Amino acid sequence: MRVLLAALLVAAPAKSPAHYDVTFTTTKGPFTVSVERAWAPRGADRFYELVRTGYYDGDRLFRVIPGFVVQWGIAPKPSISKKWANAEIQDDPVKRSNVPGTISFAATSQPNSRTTQVFVNLGNNANLDSYGFAPFGKVTRGMNVLKRLYNGYREQPTGTQQQMTEQGEAFVKRTYPKLDRILRARVTAR
Repeated sequence: MRVLLAALLVAAPAKSPAHYDVTFTTTKGPFTVSVERAWAPRGADRFYELVRTGYYDGDRLFRVIPGFVVQWGIAPKPSISKKWANAEIQDDPVKRSNVPGTISFAATSQPNSRTTQVFVNLGNNANLDSYGFAPFGKVTRGMNVLKRLYNGYREQPTGTQQQMTEQGEAFVKRTYPKLDRILRARVTAR
């Protein structure tokens, strides 16, 4: 059902509310992201789609670098990752800076390459603004949870994203067993 719903929403993106909150329950506790559609409408809409379809449920927080970022967005099931692999969205102009607590979509060096991966800034990363990383929201509760996530692997999982995508949770559990996980993410009232 989740895969079918995800496939339908990839084809017909939903417009998000102007303001909404998403509460993430992780293995270290909850945190809440408050989204402002006016900051980055395409990013806010995609994030809304992903949360509503349960895409982030079970995701590993695979890139945790203190003072820099926490990143996630590779589905634990390869079939789900495959459905979203080519669902790029156009870039949003950067209207807010990548300051601590803001959330942005990750992208390749190519324009319009955002799909499912997001990151929360743990430090002042205003230098990312000039690369087109457009914040669409901010962590409003639980920033301390993000700072407690397992960070011993640092950048190492970033180099194995293809294996994570193709093999899913089996690869991650075998290779990076200490990574924390998102148990569920839900749109909550503001």
